[in-house]
Amino acid sequence: MNGNYIFSLITVVVLGLLAFFGTTVFGLQYLFGVIVPYACVIWFVFGILKRMLGWANSPVPFRITTTCGQQKSLPWIKQNRIDNPSTGIETIIRMILEIVLFRSLFRNTKSDITASGKVTYIWEKWLWVGALAFHYSFLVVIVRHMRFFTDPVPYLISMLEYFDSLFKIEFVGEVVGTSLQIGLPGFFISGLVLLAAILFLFSRRVLISQVRYISLPADFFPLFLLMGIAGTGIFMRYFSKVDIISIKELTMGLATFCIPDGAVLAGLSSVFYIHLFLVCILLAYFPFSKLMHMGGVFLSPTRNLPNNSRARRHINPWNYPVKVHTYDEYEDEFREKMIEAGLPVEKES
Repeated sequence: MNGNYIFSLITVVVLGLLAFFGTTVFGLQYLFGVIVPYACVIWFVFGILKRMLGWANSPVPFRITTTCGQQKSLPWIKQNRIDNPSTGIETIIRMILEIVLFRSLFRNTKSDITASGKVTYIWEKWLWVGALAFHYSFLVVIVRHMRFFTDPVPYLISMLEYFDSLFKIEFVGEVVGTSLQIGLPGFFISGLVLLAAILFLFSRRVLISQVRYISLPADFFPLFLLMGIAGTGIFMRYFSKVDIISIKELTMGLATFCIPDGAVLAGLSSVFYIHLFLVCILLAYFPFSKLMHMGGVFLSPTRNLPNNSRARRHINPWNYPVKVHTYDEYEDEFREKMIEAGLPVEKES
């Protein structure tokens, strides 16, 4: 057993149990439903600003662009304008492809050794597919949840929800004597894709020995946290009865700083508080984790700078004045000793 992911799993389970017992045994609905969400959102905003301002203020005195193609040089040599941009427009196109389509990950390869001992390189397409599925399904889920914070619900969110639930599964059966029906309410594709993508990324870190070797608890913790969030969300929608009206009243109250009374908070299920608490932990953890690559990609000097070092000289604006000692001054100071030592000098006197 890998202690890294066991530790992360236990941490997430303990956090879930903390929310469960805190709301069902100790009656701390106001703490987990109001105080913790506000505190984590404030922490999230200030943490994001701190990291982004820190990166923005970091000096970048010269171009350190990551290049994967021919640089602009002689007219008869064809330049790779996307992989080695030399202008601002080309750099913007490269950034769009990187942010929207994960272009560098699309071209990722892994090495392998054949039976004959030859080293081969294989296109790692499934990692790109899994990452793309995870990020876009997560984006759809986040946008869909905005309906809980708006009244009336914007048309674009309603349209997204409609297309997300076009694919419906109709299944009726008996589970421990309880009727189970999927299709009513509508089945959202994004929720299933999100959970499947998280499980794929987790299994990759566990089953591939090279990836498992370099994986730390900081790599497993957000995966288990997202599993808990997606799992409790799916459970509330399809398998458990939750009071959507009370949830909407609470979320609208949080958004408008008009907190509902204690009866509304007490009427919400413990699963909802577990779900909400894990979301809050994710928000608080986000600015100081590897998840900040979401904002860091925009400020990465290896991506957002054109590679025009040959066409333009870049001078470090942070250089402070330095007193230099030229060779003429050096020779004037040590000329006699240089002549005595037999060293050549440019002028005799």
